[in-house]
Amino acid sequence: MKIAVVGIGYVGLSLATLLSQNNEVIALDIMEEKVNMINNRIPPIRDEYIEKYFNEKKLNLKATLDYKEAFKNASFVIISTPTNFDEKTNFFDTSSIEEIIQKVINMKDDNITIVVKSTVPIGFVEYIREKYNIRNVFFSPEFLREGKALYDNLYPSRIIVGDNSENAKIFANLLKDAALEKNVPILLMKSSEAEAVKLFANTYLALRVSYFNELDTYAEITGLNAKDIINGVCLDSRIGNYYNNPSFGYGGYCLPKDVKQLKESYCEVPEKLITAITESNNLRKDYIVSQIIAKKPKIVGVFRITMKSNSDSIKNSANLDIIKKLKEQNIEIIIYEPLLNGYYYFDNMIINNLNDFKKLSDIIIANRYDEKLEDVHEKIYTRDIFAKD
Repeated sequence: MKIAVVGIGYVGLSLATLLSQNNEVIALDIMEEKVNMINNRIPPIRDEYIEKYFNEKKLNLKATLDYKEAFKNASFVIISTPTNFDEKTNFFDTSSIEEIIQKVINMKDDNITIVVKSTVPIGFVEYIREKYNIRNVFFSPEFLREGKALYDNLYPSRIIVGDNSENAKIFANLLKDAALEKNVPILLMKSSEAEAVKLFANTYLALRVSYFNELDTYAEITGLNAKDIINGVCLDSRIGNYYNNPSFGYGGYCLPKDVKQLKESYCEVPEKLITAITESNNLRKDYIVSQIIAKKPKIVGVFRITMKSNSDSIKNSANLDIIKKLKEQNIEIIIYEPLLNGYYYFDNMIINNLNDFKKLSDIIIANRYDEKLEDVHEKIYTRDIFAKD
């Protein structure tokens, strides 16, 4: 079976790698560099399992810049293009999805089924069906961690498809057959419900991050041991020992925008909690900044601005907000980030030599701790209390 995957981010590439074990897969992107890397079996993103599969598995995978080549005779076109949240419209930018859908329609092939994997507003697929008078399109949410996307596709917690047609069942089984975990629950539902699952799931994760961050704020201010409290709380099986390590705030590509989109989806529906999650996250960053300022540093060193450990994503990192708030207080910032080239990042000096970075910094902030900082432990400010576990 031929499958086209549009968008070579961590979602698209993980799906392309997963499905190319058993199917002919063509990945479509607008960046020639990414296309060439995939065709030379060089992953354009950091992901341990994708690197492993590229090196060790025989994958029927090709990348192209030509949508006609990708879509011709394809049974499924999977769309995984970015849907950034537009702060002006308070809505996801779904223009890239519609652009691909129009191209699929232009192929005049009724055998192609469109699967939307990009996160979209609730009701998007129904809107698309009405606007373009098509039925062969449905939404299927992904639940992947950046840096572990292929692993999460190989061992999925569930497979959800927003349709109950025969093609929906075929698609669900394509994912299941390619996974290593065989006892995977498959849920078929309407696309609007599947869209809601995605937004509510990510919003709950953001809520959980905010909860443990507020617990940590309380413990730090009152002189209590946050680690002991969290361990005691999380031994309750109803709560569970996961997603509980304090940080400078949730960030990254998915959680901030999905929470905002869900809030907008409520419209006239009463709510308090969803709004409070964003407010709590902003408050946490303000608190972290106040703690840093209280130490009266002249130069603050920021150790890594990636979203989390083992990630190559800088977008919407909590550290970026921390930097911005510190700059507003006229505090000089230097950054150690191996992923950044050049000498400055938004007027902040990049120090590529770690030893020089340590010497120049009065205080070093680390959203996630690293053993490389062990020799300057007294300079470190982090809330990564489970770093060495």
